[in-house]
Amino acid sequence: MSLLLDYVKKTLTNEVKHPNFKAGDTITVSYKIKEGEKERIQQFNGVVIQRKNEAATASFTVRKISNGVGVERIFPIASPFIDKIEVNKVGIVRRAKLFYIRDLTGKAARIREKIQNKTVKA
Repeated sequence: MSLLLDYVKKTLTNEVKHPNFKAGDTITVSYKIKEGEKERIQQFNGVVIQRKNEAATASFTVRKISNGVGVERIFPIASPFIDKIEVNKVGIVRRAKLFYIRDLTGKAARIREKIQNKTVKA
């Protein structure tokens, strides 16, 4: 039965190519918003606090602080409204779900950043 469900999910959903990211990464999600007949792209920049499910039903939650208020938004991975996802920073965390960040503010809410080795030609 599960093979049949997997087949149906695979055939009904379109394949979307986004960069690999995980909880703790800082990303920018460019999201299409339709207002009447106009369409614009809004960018939501924040820290990924969780990833859920897999394949067609996968989603992720992004948290940011806006005017001193924490704002969280849940995005489905396979959403046709997501224009692109950019990974700004790769964070070093030891948890898959970072709900403890909700209680922290300021410097306590920082996540260590993984420093990429860049080769410089002289």
